[in-house]
Amino acid sequence: MLSALAVILALLPQSSPAFRAWNAPIEPFRVAGPLYYVGPKDITSLLVTTPSGHVLIDGGLEESAPIVAANIRKLGFRVEDVKILLSTHAHTDHAGGLAALKAASGARLFAGAADVELLRRGGRGDFAFGDTLPFPAVEADVAVRDGQETELGGIRFRAIATPGHTKGCTSWAFVIDDGGVERQVLMIGGTTAPNYRLVGNPGYPAIADDFERTFRTLRAQRADLVFEGHGFAFDLEARRQGQRPFVDPGALKESVDRAEAAFRKALAEQK
Repeated sequence: MLSALAVILALLPQSSPAFRAWNAPIEPFRVAGPLYYVGPKDITSLLVTTPSGHVLIDGGLEESAPIVAANIRKLGFRVEDVKILLSTHAHTDHAGGLAALKAASGARLFAGAADVELLRRGGRGDFAFGDTLPFPAVEADVAVRDGQETELGGIRFRAIATPGHTKGCTSWAFVIDDGGVERQVLMIGGTTAPNYRLVGNPGYPAIADDFERTFRTLRAQRADLVFEGHGFAFDLEARRQGQRPFVDPGALKESVDRAEAAFRKALAEQK
């Protein structure tokens, strides 16, 4: 299911019914401690609040930015208090709203070093999609490397290089206080290869090796709460309805197993 939807994402413009469905507004909510879900229905955006300001992970589509901003306000917080924006990868459905949210907040944008130029080009010249999925260009303030950390209000956010989905795809790990209990949180940058050429790709010769390394890297992590870029990928609806818990130490293995199986199937077919 995830692979098929990823292919749809690769082929349809922002005005498509699929994008409109993913971008449907939902009520924001607290997940645990200072961690809130502020994105639309199926495009993840996370807010982490601190006394020193807030951190926002991903901005959704260009059309998602007003939804994210409104959701932050609904929770009683100010967009202007967002000090840091963290990007997982430079695709239109996750980076499209970053320019508007950066302008509204004045926040500094952190992005994987290999994605900085793609963000600057607004997604044009993508190794897989060319110029077909553009978004408002945005300038990253910090080009992050694997293991680099940034801190705000006592919470440290660690960049984990997980390339493949994009060359600079980055997962973000941090620890929150959930009522006196420490919770390890992981926002996975992206692990799918939607209709990608995995063998002999002149635009990304190391793509298969990067995916292999990403799966090994993610398997070495520990996480109590796991998020992915799309709600359907981590059962957001079931979790927010209380049918599955957000605190789910088995979720990371489940996610990586699914993504790696799809990758190996595609790789074998192309070989």
